[in-house]
Amino acid sequence: MFPERLARGYRNFIGSRFASERARYQELAGLGQKPSIMVMGCVDSRVSPEVIFDAAPGEILVARNVANLVPRYEPGGGQHGASAALEFAVRALKVAHIVVLGHAFCGGIKAFVRDDAPLTESDFIGKWMSQIAPAAQAIGPQGDEGEESYLRKLEFASVELSLRNLMTFPFVKSAVEKGELALHGAYFGVASGRLLVRNEKTGAFEPVGD
Repeated sequence: MFPERLARGYRNFIGSRFASERARYQELAGLGQKPSIMVMGCVDSRVSPEVIFDAAPGEILVARNVANLVPRYEPGGGQHGASAALEFAVRALKVAHIVVLGHAFCGGIKAFVRDDAPLTESDFIGKWMSQIAPAAQAIGPQGDEGEESYLRKLEFASVELSLRNLMTFPFVKSAVEKGELALHGAYFGVASGRLLVRNEKTGAFEPVGD
């Protein structure tokens, strides 16, 4: 049976938001989508880009995966969902901005640090999360700072890594160099609701102003 929570939510949607935004949905259906922003986010159910950025239908293109990772450009074998979404955004939709949205209390990052199940005995998650090894190497071992502090550092470092990986895609690099595309890093505090945005000049993550 279809989950009642979803059915109830749909009924609320169709009777309220869809009713008030019907004209926008009809326009999007007829003309197609043309978002100027893509957000690469995490599958974490607490971190919905559409909710965080109060986005209307058609405003942002969202791709989500475990730990909001952007892999390096590797056109060889296998399936590449994140890379395909990225190519669609840049080459087909010609977005002007790509935001890598990290967040606090990321389960994927914690599992990587602790080498927890199912990372050690799975077909997919362990291999996927192994991509953040360069970020872990960049910040060094945990030391005496405590796990919580180390996890926060690695969450920020993984956003930095994804931004570097974005530039390994030839079509992304070309668009950035032509001034047609800008890359951004951001970080959402699940408990606080605070959004930090990476300063392109200093590399520091700073709170969004009022």
